[in-house]
Amino acid sequence: MPVPVPHPRTAVLPHQAGPADSGCAENARAAAVGMPAHGGCSGAGPLPRDLPAAELPRPVVDGRTAARPPAGHAPGATTEPVTSATSEAPAAADPSTAAVEPRPEPPAQGLTLLLIGEDPNNHVPEMWDWAGRKVRLRTARNLTEAERLLTDDVHCILLDLTPAEPTGREDRDPPRGDGPGGRGGDELAALRAVLRMAPAQAVLVLTCETDAERAAEAVRVGAQDYLFRDELDGKVLSRAVRYAVERKRADLAQRQLTESRLRAQENARLERGLLPTPLLDGSELRFAACYRPGRSRALLGGDFYDTVRTPDGTVHAMIGDVCGHGPDEAALGVELRIAWRALTFAGLYGDELLATLQKVLENERPDDEIFATLCTVDISEDGHRAGVCLAGHPAPLLARAGEQPELLPYEFGGPALGLLPEARWPRRQVELGAAWSLLMYTDGLIEGRIGEGTARLGQDGMTELVARQMASGLTGDELLEASVREVRALNGGELTDDVAVLLLDRR
Repeated sequence: MPVPVPHPRTAVLPHQAGPADSGCAENARAAAVGMPAHGGCSGAGPLPRDLPAAELPRPVVDGRTAARPPAGHAPGATTEPVTSATSEAPAAADPSTAAVEPRPEPPAQGLTLLLIGEDPNNHVPEMWDWAGRKVRLRTARNLTEAERLLTDDVHCILLDLTPAEPTGREDRDPPRGDGPGGRGGDELAALRAVLRMAPAQAVLVLTCETDAERAAEAVRVGAQDYLFRDELDGKVLSRAVRYAVERKRADLAQRQLTESRLRAQENARLERGLLPTPLLDGSELRFAACYRPGRSRALLGGDFYDTVRTPDGTVHAMIGDVCGHGPDEAALGVELRIAWRALTFAGLYGDELLATLQKVLENERPDDEIFATLCTVDISEDGHRAGVCLAGHPAPLLARAGEQPELLPYEFGGPALGLLPEARWPRRQVELGAAWSLLMYTDGLIEGRIGEGTARLGQDGMTELVARQMASGLTGDELLEASVREVRALNGGELTDDVAVLLLDRR
């Protein structure tokens, strides 16, 4: 079979300064057809034919001087042509002399318009977006085709609601249920279907000028705007498409803002349930609390607490922690807190109260692996004694007047709620004294890191930290805020776990 001959490429060299003559044009035409040149192109006139090859001026290509022709080469003869990269050349081309053709950059993607109309001959003028790029057009005869063509890169839909031209077959052809023409009961059924199908795309309605009432109704239903076919041109359609796209973006942004506000309100209501107002009327005890969720920008966490005073004068306090972080854990914490308050007012405390709370947890938790730790304290009416129950929770910190703060014993505690079905939680009696401060906290306060290593603050570090803050004269809310702030500073930033701290004082 014959071997294909590669087509040569001709590199056009820059002319030297000087007037052009007819030899340039003739040489260019000769080079284009692969014939030898017969004259020079410099401003000094044609080169003499008998000039030796070694004395011929060398052309400059891409800033470099080309090699001289080999000895014995005819002055006017052409050298080997430069072939394309895919052709088989006798020798590899010198990259220093190859002309590099710049690749064209792909055009930036503009807007895409999807036209839905039964008339296949619908003429839509050319449109341009904000940057002067041509708007791409897709056409669909009905909603079935439109759903197939509706992709994420479609920005706007133009729905043609004008009736199709009569063909004389209306009596023989059954009405098409998915067509946009609106035949049937609801004239805007197609528009409603498009709005359901494309909630993120802008929608324009195209109709006749005599059908202005239906066009206005289409906007009330959900379309961004409407256009009349009689006044349709490129400028009007381009402006309408751009306006519809921007209005749709504004509507989506407003909807997201509204949803964010509603979520914030729901979170605030849930937070009020999670962080209740203490009921201590008639008690001489002072109450303070501090709460910090561990999630970034979150309002809620799985920690919860509460304090109430029953009619017999006993003050009951509780703090707990549902494993995990998020709204589900927060909701479960609210349920446990409300159940604890109701059971406390009903007269339950100690082991009986915690056993009932475990039943609530087992029925309300979304997963059998969810558990909760809890610490309950009931303080006598005179404020000198307290009963403490621990369900897998860190022991409270007690600071008596004139003494260093110390942790209450933990060994008498029981397991976390939700771990053992038949668990028991003994109640330990503690002498408080005449003046004291009782600090209850979740493990988020003691699990923060110290410096850049893996060491944790721990209960001992927390005890020293709180003792130092108390020695400086801080009490109440100021004591809690300063302690949490120092724990965060030691951790090097926000704590990963939720933190809840409750403080009861008797002076």
